[in-house]
Amino acid sequence: MENNLTENQEFNEVQSLKLVRQMIEISHKKLRTDGILFVVWGWIGFLSGFWQYLIRTYPHTYSLDQVSRWIITPLPVAGLIFTLVYLYRKSRKATTYLSISLRYVWISLFFTMVLINLIQYNVLDKIVFELQHPLFMVVTAFAIVITGGILRYRMIIAGGIIFAAMAYLGSCFDLPTQLLVESLAWFIAFVIPGHILFLRRNK
Repeated sequence: MENNLTENQEFNEVQSLKLVRQMIEISHKKLRTDGILFVVWGWIGFLSGFWQYLIRTYPHTYSLDQVSRWIITPLPVAGLIFTLVYLYRKSRKATTYLSISLRYVWISLFFTMVLINLIQYNVLDKIVFELQHPLFMVVTAFAIVITGGILRYRMIIAGGIIFAAMAYLGSCFDLPTQLLVESLAWFIAFVIPGHILFLRRNK
């Protein structure tokens, strides 16, 4: 009787490990498809940060103002609309537990950023952008690392660590240079992994 219980326990453990591996593999395949979101938000973060660096470093011209008004400023809104439509279409298909967990991670990130601004304004009576940007980068880095950890994806984990390191590096400089460092962090942690994942989507 005890032998049967032991065998059943070992069988259940093996089955559980197989199930976890299958779930991770399914999430890996889904992530390769969802790499488009890394690409979209990576380019939005890179272009927005780099553009803000340019307009704070070089003299304003009418052309620069027009580009800011009609291209750069609407980018986050366009990215949000694309993301919501994309996730809505995906939600109509099978959704894994890991996918739901990741959504909570990134939704929590958004509300964490809102709270950072509210707390900063409550304490300092203003938003100090030289402090805001590194803090936003740190919490984003945590979200990236958690995402990579949940999915056992080393490339994403490495991107999150680099993002965090560049948050600290950016805090050593003035705001324009911070924006330049932040734009490079978005490119390294989002654009590059996103393109790699998206290119591997059919493999």
